Amino acid sequence: MSTWERVAQLPVQIEECVLEPLQVDVSSDFERKSTLIQVRGGGEQGIGEDVTYDARDHEILQESGPGLPLAGSFTLASFGRHLAEHSLFPQPPQREVSVRYRTWAYESAALDLALRQAALPLHSVLEREPQPVRFVVSMRLGEPPSAEPLRRRLALYPGLRFKLDPTSSWDEPLIAELRDSGAVEAVDFKAFYTGTIVDQPADPVLYRRVVEAFADAWIEDPALTPETEPLLAPHRERFSWDAPIHSIADIQSLPYPPRMVNIKPSRLGGLRNLLDAYDFCQRQAIGNYGGGQFELGVGRGQIQYLASLFHPDAPNDVAPTGFNLAGAQPGLPSSPLPPAPAEVGFRWG
Repeated sequence: MSTWERVAQLPVQIEECVLEPLQVDVSSDFERKSTLIQVRGGGEQGIGEDVTYDARDHEILQESGPGLPLAGSFTLASFGRHLAEHSLFPQPPQREVSVRYRTWAYESAALDLALRQAALPLHSVLEREPQPVRFVVSMRLGEPPSAEPLRRRLALYPGLRFKLDPTSSWDEPLIAELRDSGAVEAVDFKAFYTGTIVDQPADPVLYRRVVEAFADAWIEDPALTPETEPLLAPHRERFSWDAPIHSIADIQSLPYPPRMVNIKPSRLGGLRNLLDAYDFCQRQAIGNYGGGQFELGVGRGQIQYLASLFHPDAPNDVAPTGFNLAGAQPGLPSSPLPPAPAEVGFRWG
């Protein structure tokens, strides 16, 4: 039985859908907005989180409401097909990938509700035991860049590890300080982003400095160009891929057979796509780590839950949200996170 088949026929009864806005200033110097999707039925409530990045898409949704028929009796499989037949956006989204993000919000809410109506937790249905979740903190170092954000966090949490976004403004003294910290587990070159605040064009000088300095770190989303590919070739075993991964087909079409991929549930979109991708990677002996999208609510716990079931001992980019807020926050949980599944449903902690 595939992982998807273990949940596909779970029944879910939906009576109404309620939206709740969330927003906070985060460490990447922008105001993050998200929307909690709450589906209710049979005296229970299931929650998912829409992690669409464009604030206007959230504002339109919150002003107009879902605008699609959700009430009815479904299985999780038929609910997914039902969603696919309707537009999830009152107006076309700013980015096409946002359709996947919102699909994940509705389907994760439906999964939570179905499990709560059945009085079962996710790990019981999947027959997997939650494990402690190792995590890294993903962040940028500002412009002009400084190691100070990393220093502040390490002062509070000496064992913390990081996934950093190198930029062309990183100079050799900064790279040396970061290397000497011993705290960098992955570097993300962001080669597949365009028109965003995190764009980083292919930079052979930066690539050479970084891959040589962090000799044991995962190299996420490098740009493979005639200038960069020769210097990256000796490091292919350390490649990991994130932004291009929306499906099994995307994993199969990577330029080199991967040892590791970053599986972001929201980027895979629907539950079936996600669970089938986990199964595919297991069959092909491809490692996974989880990735977050600056979730502000229940969505963060849900990706931690999935990490605990499918790839707990990996550089999971699923740190508690407080690590991504501006400034260093005391009193946060250390890595690894102890298992904290809710007694029923698809919730963590």
